[in-house]
Amino acid sequence: MKPVSQMTPQELAEASASAMWNDDSASQRLDMTLDHIAPGHATLSMTMTKDMSNGHGNCHGGYMFTLCDSAFAFACNSYNQMVVAQHCGVTYLAPGRIGDRLTATAREVSRKGRSGIYDVRLTNQDGVHIAEFRGHSRTVKGTHLPE
Repeated sequence: MKPVSQMTPQELAEASASAMWNDDSASQRLDMTLDHIAPGHATLSMTMTKDMSNGHGNCHGGYMFTLCDSAFAFACNSYNQMVVAQHCGVTYLAPGRIGDRLTATAREVSRKGRSGIYDVRLTNQDGVHIAEFRGHSRTVKGTHLPE
């Protein structure tokens, strides 16, 4: 691997995501896939299973939130800085159905100093808009890759 100082922004995003993915048991155990990574952007997807259903027979909102939160995490950690969630909110627009393949697409809205804002759009396999998530991030000490 190249030294961090010689990596392009895209290479840095990919290496940071790889390092993060290796320790992300939650995303892995839910069978999420990291479909795309770029500086300030990430796309993750996951299939909703019967084990993820709520009392209405739809996908439990907590699993949809988790998928969005993971996309948010990969997007804001794409600069080789340790970044955590400071505040997150979600608005559900339509139910996720069991068997749906949901995709969370995160994009950076603002990144200044130690604070960032990221929007995540959640859609199903037909492109139906399921939810909108907004995450506020905070950079903390540490990096994913050695300097």
